[in-house]
Amino acid sequence: MNFLQDVNEVWQYVLVFLLGSIPWVEIAAIIPIAIIVAGMNPILVGLLALLGNLATVYLVILFFEKFKQWRTSKKGAGNGKSKRRERAEAAWNKYGMPGLALLGPLLIGSHIAAFVGILFGAKKRNAVIWMTLSLIVWTAVLTIASHYGINVIDFIRG
Repeated sequence: MNFLQDVNEVWQYVLVFLLGSIPWVEIAAIIPIAIIVAGMNPILVGLLALLGNLATVYLVILFFEKFKQWRTSKKGAGNGKSKRRERAEAAWNKYGMPGLALLGPLLIGSHIAAFVGILFGAKKRNAVIWMTLSLIVWTAVLTIASHYGINVIDFIRG
């Protein structure tokens, strides 16, 4: 019961683009599903999933200030730092935007990685560059691994 196999071929690729753009589905989920389960063209799947993911990550980066203003108006000024924020800042200070961008897509999702990077002070231009590079690398790794049947998660875990 694969929803990708139940639709016309053109719509399969439209769905790959759309699902690639959704946080937590993104490239890490849709690429293996589309290639392994639905047997779709790996190059088209990788390209469309990447473009979908990048489109919404760019929107997160572009509209970050608007979101921050809205959140502040709803929540009011913060009253101190939580332990969660302190841990996140420690990780940020250690790895910065490059580390967040490279690890984020698999650990917390690319949208959250971009948001957190800007929240902690990364310039939008740097966030765009690092997130783009990271998503290109992860798309290539996931596409190749899915095409050749390699489980990336088990490979990374050792």
